[in-house]
Amino acid sequence: MHNTVIKLDPAALDRPPMLTIRAARPGDLQQILDMIALHAECHGDTAKLSAADLDRDLFGAHPWITALVAEAGGRLLGYALLVPMYRALEGLRGMELHQIFVRKDHRGQGIGRHLVSRAREHARIAGCGYLSVSAATGNFGAHRFYEEMNFRAGPVTGMRYVQSLG
Repeated sequence: MHNTVIKLDPAALDRPPMLTIRAARPGDLQQILDMIALHAECHGDTAKLSAADLDRDLFGAHPWITALVAEAGGRLLGYALLVPMYRALEGLRGMELHQIFVRKDHRGQGIGRHLVSRAREHARIAGCGYLSVSAATGNFGAHRFYEEMNFRAGPVTGMRYVQSLG
């Protein structure tokens, strides 16, 4: 019986950092803010959110939103923001996947899918019966992505009205 020695290329031993999807922590605020600004730029808008606003809404005395983050090698690569919803006629809790974003240089690697899966899990644990998401009418890439993730398009039922309280 012969022994075979295989010489490995040292570069072949380098592995990409492991991806972790987790709840945001206070130390993540600046990276999340940076990605929210990038998300706004993608849609031709400007983010007006401050660190104090985000800190209050994620970690304050009465948190308003939940943020899940995708992290690899100590860097946040994406996020998903979740907001509670309610269908009063049915007594049914839900969760709105308000925003999902993956940095441009990491798209197409399944990170968005992992974020949606974890958002779905978070909603189930919170006692929700549904997860909702919306996308702009012409954002066909987002439409395909959500349909591939088993979301069903729902009917548009009318106008949304907004009144400023400030």
